[in-house]
Amino acid sequence: MRDLDFGETLQVFTTCPQSKDFPPADYVARVAEIAAWSDEAGASGMLIYTDNGLVDPWLLADHVLRVTRALCPLVAVQPVYMHPYTAAKMVATAGFLHGRRLWLNMLAGGFKNDLAALGDRTPHDDRYVRTVEYARIMRLLLAGETVVCEGRYYAVQGLRLAPPLPEALAPGWLISGSSEAGRAAAREIGAVAVEYPPPPDQIANRRATEWPSGFRIGIIARDDAETAWREAWARFPQDRRGQMAHALAMRTSDSAWHSQLSRLAREHAASGSPYWLWPFENYQTFCPYLVGDFETVAREVSHYLALGFRSLILDIPREAADLRTTGMALRRALKLIGG
Repeated sequence: MRDLDFGETLQVFTTCPQSKDFPPADYVARVAEIAAWSDEAGASGMLIYTDNGLVDPWLLADHVLRVTRALCPLVAVQPVYMHPYTAAKMVATAGFLHGRRLWLNMLAGGFKNDLAALGDRTPHDDRYVRTVEYARIMRLLLAGETVVCEGRYYAVQGLRLAPPLPEALAPGWLISGSSEAGRAAAREIGAVAVEYPPPPDQIANRRATEWPSGFRIGIIARDDAETAWREAWARFPQDRRGQMAHALAMRTSDSAWHSQLSRLAREHAASGSPYWLWPFENYQTFCPYLVGDFETVAREVSHYLALGFRSLILDIPREAADLRTTGMALRRALKLIGG
């Protein structure tokens, strides 16, 4: 039994470290190390970020494919960076060269300064319209169709993809579901709608099962709460520069999840809850954490699972043991809901 392999019950993704945090030689080795941990643990895939300040996610995905046996890179796809034909060609080429499938994390948002630097001033909700159009063209190409499209953002005539992608290697699709526009886009393109969730009690009256849904959290679970919190504070100490970077990011991002988490951070600062946003406030990560003993963390996770969330993107692991302890918490959570 591998730590993060739950079959069809729960898909678990890890996250790749960011290139801005390492010298080049150290980064290549660190990515290979974390990819190997994730592969050995049976994770479904590993999220690879993209923005103007990071290495190219497609080339990094190729590196991950080369150093793993079964792990599927979850590549962040920014429509502003390339034509949908080029993105589809990347997926097909990975299948041709490696015989492996990819997952695609379709983006609509981003840092406003990044988008403006590329000459893109498309309003927030309109970017989801563009992403839907983009994903539809990709889907048709990857399915072997000859594509004719006269859309609002893209126009193609008789476009066909070569080399073709075998049906067994068709990619999985995810998209941010933190806004209504994002959830609508997920339904239109057939993607898992991923949320940066609030505490479970704030969404207890909403079920996620109307469409495949996922959530993004970090987990620090130990035998007792004191040990877990000691580890959490050691990993994420106060960082004044990080707090300033977080404040700047708030001013330069119009992503719904960013503002939602910032509001929640203020509300839960002194709640004593296992739901912890301190790392996010210090710009050390981009998701909430659950911290505590195994039973407490499992109980919190079980609430999300009971709402219908069936995909989970974890934060960047610091060590291989993180995947083992996280797997222990997730198995207890599934047991609580009879999974």
